[in-house]
Amino acid sequence: MNITVIAVGKIKESFFRDAIAEYSKRLGRYCRLNIIEVDDEKTPDDAGETETDRILKKEADRIIQRIPDGSHVITLEIRGHECTSEELASHISDLGVRGVSHITFIIGGSLGLHSAVISLAKEHLSFSELTFPHQLMRVILLEQIYRSFRIINHEPYHK
Repeated sequence: MNITVIAVGKIKESFFRDAIAEYSKRLGRYCRLNIIEVDDEKTPDDAGETETDRILKKEADRIIQRIPDGSHVITLEIRGHECTSEELASHISDLGVRGVSHITFIIGGSLGLHSAVISLAKEHLSFSELTFPHQLMRVILLEQIYRSFRIINHEPYHK
């Protein structure tokens, strides 16, 4: 299976980069992973609704250009569907059985995602009602994908 993660912004902290590198290496046993970073827009502290929409639209244009053709798009959103690790593993497995060979997960920037990106998604996933920094969310997502493949393959993983 091919897994693409499209994320807005660069990873600045070395500890996040190290964790992403570790999970990327571990996932190499189970899938082809491609992480695509798109530039984020500088957001003024006093950005109004119009400015926020303009920023989100610019980021959306960058994201949409990078979505692989024919991939099953899943956006990460606070208002998305929550599931357990076992349910996520089962869903990834079911997608594979149904012939889906490429899944693209999309993580927005600090302002979230523009409606143009959200409308392209087949699914909207939430890991929590809590808000996480998008850099940390990348680590959490990769860990959950790794956990999913361990569960799918009936391999032990810390619970």
